[in-house]
Amino acid sequence: MRKTIFIPFMVLALSVHAQSKEETAVAKAVEYLRKAMVDGDRSALEKISAEKLSYGHSGGLVENKKEFVEKLASGASDFVTIDLANQTISVSGNTAIVRHELHAKTNDGGKAGEAHIKILLIMQKQSGKWVMLARQAVKMQ
Repeated sequence: MRKTIFIPFMVLALSVHAQSKEETAVAKAVEYLRKAMVDGDRSALEKISAEKLSYGHSGGLVENKKEFVEKLASGASDFVTIDLANQTISVSGNTAIVRHELHAKTNDGGKAGEAHIKILLIMQKQSGKWVMLARQAVKMQ
């Protein structure tokens, strides 16, 4: 005797949020940025950063592309680990808004520390690739 089993696929489909092709591309760019920051990779940092980058820290310091890259590549700012959580991505044309929490272990100037901040990234598609145009960090409350 044959039995038919009904599985409510529609309920499952409604509970899963699929990323669009562009959201997936932005997520890959954010991961590239995260890895470049941990590695202090000058070339990768320069590739992922827009020429007109505005990079804001939670303490109020704002850097341009040259300052951002140099601080990480020289080791003056040293991320030992960076973990991102609760990331959302919203794409509108050639611009994407990315929000996430950043949890990191640092070793700035040989002094071990931690960072727990919220980040807003503005990514822009330039010449077919997503780059960081702006970043602002705020302290977690």
